[in-house]
Amino acid sequence: MMLLDEDEGKTAICIAKKAVFSKVAGINIECPPVTDIFKEKRGVFVTIREYGELRGCIGYPYPVLPLLEAISDAAVSAATKDPRFMAVTSKELEEIEFEVTVLTPPVRLTCPASKRDSHVIIGKHGLIIRGAGTSGLLLPQVATEYVWSPKEFLDYTCIKAGLPKGCWMEEKFEIMTFEGQIFN
Repeated sequence: MMLLDEDEGKTAICIAKKAVFSKVAGINIECPPVTDIFKEKRGVFVTIREYGELRGCIGYPYPVLPLLEAISDAAVSAATKDPRFMAVTSKELEEIEFEVTVLTPPVRLTCPASKRDSHVIIGKHGLIIRGAGTSGLLLPQVATEYVWSPKEFLDYTCIKAGLPKGCWMEEKFEIMTFEGQIFN
């Protein structure tokens, strides 16, 4: 999978900002022309912070939309539809910061469940857990931000899915890793 270069990363941030400013306040922002990489289907998450605190984070873990469309949609959803927060208002627009994380396709961990923690690399991997009719995802930067061990990262991914800590050690739960290229 081709990585975005620095200029494409700046364009990704501009796309996210443009989508939110347009949706929330009808403000049009001009962004640089997109390169072909924005036509490729990619997984992506957009994180919005206000004064350094999380204000919204939504995305697509799987490559189901072209990157341009996925960034725009995820940005608007993070600003207006994250159920943990009220929608971003026009008064907040100058205070919010955007982070775009472009994902590699998730890969299932195939090791024995009891050894999963030894296959998770903090600072490199993001995690998805699936099972019992639910799923949860944490981006790679979350474990680094909270200085978690691989076991803690797995536990908190379980919690994010509404599952008990330690369920990652059970074979009935699927664990997937992915990597993310982060721009802010």
